[in-house]
Amino acid sequence: MDFVKEIYPLTDFVTKEEIKETDTVTYYYEGICPKTGDNLRLPRTILAEKVALSLCRQLKKTSFQTVKGKMLGVLIVKDSFGKLAVIKAFSGLLNGKKQVDGWVSQISGDSMIALAENLTLKQLDDIKQEILTLESLPLRHDYQQISPEYQRQYKNLKVIHRQRKEIRDKNRFFYKNISKTPELVFGIVSLFCLSLSQRRKDAKFFYYLLLEFDLSFQLYRLQQDSRRDDWERRILKRQWEEKLLPLEIEINQTNEKIQQLKQQRKKLSQQLQAQMQTAYTLTNFSGDSLSIGSLLGKAFIPTGTGDCCTPKLLHYASTNHLQPVAMAEFWWGESSPNGERVEGHFYPACVDRCQPLMGFLLSGLPTFRAVNREESIPVIYEDEWVLVVDKPSGLLSVSGRGSHNFESVESRFRQITTAKSNFQFTTVHRLDQDTSGILILAKTQDTYINLSQQFAQRQVKKIYEAILNGVVSTPEGIINLPLWSNPLTRPRQEVNYLHGKSSITHFQMMKLENGETRLQLKPVTGRTHQLRVHCLQGLGFPIKGDRLYGNSQDNNIRLHLHAREITFIHPHTQQSLHLKTITPF
Repeated sequence: MDFVKEIYPLTDFVTKEEIKETDTVTYYYEGICPKTGDNLRLPRTILAEKVALSLCRQLKKTSFQTVKGKMLGVLIVKDSFGKLAVIKAFSGLLNGKKQVDGWVSQISGDSMIALAENLTLKQLDDIKQEILTLESLPLRHDYQQISPEYQRQYKNLKVIHRQRKEIRDKNRFFYKNISKTPELVFGIVSLFCLSLSQRRKDAKFFYYLLLEFDLSFQLYRLQQDSRRDDWERRILKRQWEEKLLPLEIEINQTNEKIQQLKQQRKKLSQQLQAQMQTAYTLTNFSGDSLSIGSLLGKAFIPTGTGDCCTPKLLHYASTNHLQPVAMAEFWWGESSPNGERVEGHFYPACVDRCQPLMGFLLSGLPTFRAVNREESIPVIYEDEWVLVVDKPSGLLSVSGRGSHNFESVESRFRQITTAKSNFQFTTVHRLDQDTSGILILAKTQDTYINLSQQFAQRQVKKIYEAILNGVVSTPEGIINLPLWSNPLTRPRQEVNYLHGKSSITHFQMMKLENGETRLQLKPVTGRTHQLRVHCLQGLGFPIKGDRLYGNSQDNNIRLHLHAREITFIHPHTQQSLHLKTITPF
């Protein structure tokens, strides 16, 4: 592949057969034309995605690397002769460079600010390196090595104390009730006496002797045993805090330093962007050219506006007489720390920086006809305020959070209904991308607020169904484990008795078959990945098809977790709604 040129033949990425067969639309990049008010759209197609994935494979064969993950984009275009070609772009800087051979050029600006830009970029790079150094200090690794051992010891001690408590509870019950049942004492003693008179005499004597025995002392001893267990836990916690606390203090200090550096970096970036945004000029397909500052007309414009893949690609196409056909933005390199960006996954235009420019950038393009999607989302219930759907596995609830493959439930319904109604669908709660089942969307703001409050106050009752990779020995019970989102291992959640928040799930066995257990799950709390972690850590087996917490490597096996039922109060009718779906596995 020749990295010197900027426009590539489409056949550098896909075969001629694929060009003919892969034009299905999977997502639309959209914007409102500032002149006409029309909703303009540019599709992402399977062909564009294949081009992007082919680029990924080509990059892996070269020395192309990034310090951290990077958003990349490809745009399929037609040249003046009607031939299909590809241009590609990266967001921001690529390893400190804004111009790289083979990639579309940076949007041109005023040369007068070039010197100030270079100096600021050097400062920003120095700050970035200092942040990376602080984030990789050995003490963070030390903390991660020590903390799990404390968790293990604390958990084992709690098991021992729970067993002791069960014995104490039985003894306490015996001591409190034996003095209230003299007839029982008489009967027991009588069985061992020879004559009736002797039985009565000895039973009476034994009863009064028992009354003289200090039962209160026995109860006091049990109380002291309970306090001893509590004290043991406190001592263990204090001992480990003496080891962990110095590390936590130092980590917190470095985190504060990191935050200060990030604030400093943000301030420098904003100053630079304020200068650059007055100089950066975008051109659309109508031939209009405007600076980013005048185009947006805002007092504050987010840092990086105009530096993302989408503006670079569309500006380059418009100024080089290329007609866009389809576009795809995707993540390349190391996944982001919070798990929101994953290599090879596709993403929509960023909400803060790209979306406000989309209407202007797409102005002058022909209207793209929508392609009917093969997969529809079943509607369970709908009225003028509420929409309840059966979300399929593999589809996000909301765009812009988590690992995006294609569009979300929310964005799909917004696209379908924009031209038909004034509804602004808003998802009230979330289901993991791989989880299927009932999802509620609000059509009005007051409906959204009311339903959100019901979820926050735990008034909404949910029932899930799952299949576990193993035989659960307990037919029913309650799982209560503290869950913590460790910033170093996100998006995974972990059980942590020091930092975790309480999470409770009721479970009931439904069926055992072929070495697997079908369960009914009723979450009381709504922690991230709660059911998935509870099944693994609380019951000992992962949910079937769980690639994050289990050992499933087969992408063809879905996560066997389904939100089957939900009960809530309708925000406007005040009636209780109980809705069900059929479990698809």
